[in-house]
Amino acid sequence: MMTTLSQTKELFRRAEAVCFDVDSTVIKEEGIDELAKFCGVGDAVTEMTRKAMGGSMTFKKALTERLSIIRCSREQVNKLITDHPPQLTPGVRPCEILLLTCLPESQRFRPADHHQVRELVDRLHELNIKVFLISGGFRCIVEHVATQLNIPLNHVYANRLKFYFNGEYAGFDESQPTAESGGKGKVISMLKEQYGYETVVMIGDGATDLEACPPASAFIGFGGNVIRPQVKERCSWYVTSFGELLKELEKI
Repeated sequence: MMTTLSQTKELFRRAEAVCFDVDSTVIKEEGIDELAKFCGVGDAVTEMTRKAMGGSMTFKKALTERLSIIRCSREQVNKLITDHPPQLTPGVRPCEILLLTCLPESQRFRPADHHQVRELVDRLHELNIKVFLISGGFRCIVEHVATQLNIPLNHVYANRLKFYFNGEYAGFDESQPTAESGGKGKVISMLKEQYGYETVVMIGDGATDLEACPPASAFIGFGGNVIRPQVKERCSWYVTSFGELLKELEKI
């Protein structure tokens, strides 16, 4: 049974662990789409990502098909991370919104990107709430994001790309739980078992995040980068900025 809005908020405030999706949640883009663009096969892969996120294709099938189109080398992946590092989801401070609305249009400024996600993760750490990144994307990209947010690398669960000795694409590690539909839920069950957590909250934008609850105690939908109607309709708490979550933590 879906938790109510007030129950979800309460579970978030007393969570022992918070798990974030990465693509289109913690970062602005979908990592696999960026990799595809970088390798010159962007359009074909974007359409398949849309189908996977909409839940009309199993995750593993979509991942296998997309990667067989991209066939990225180790060198291309490294170059992508160097030349186009993943961009954290920006947010605007409430005081900046006030300034923007009070000023005449000619005097308005574009606020500098203020990474509320970094502020949120820092605040969760201060409250001794453990933070995990669970992604259907690639570990090499997600680790880069974890480092920016001071999240330990052993708190990262994502897919591993495989390469031959000459650096050519050799597939992906199909044994990772995140390579399967329902994989994020499997990771959360594993975390609960391993660490004894009772209250774990999942935050994300897509169908694979929503289906992780249960075993997650609660799910918070995130629409700050892209709004997926089938997710928004099925969750009791849907936010479009991390500022809303920071505000909730002030009540602790």
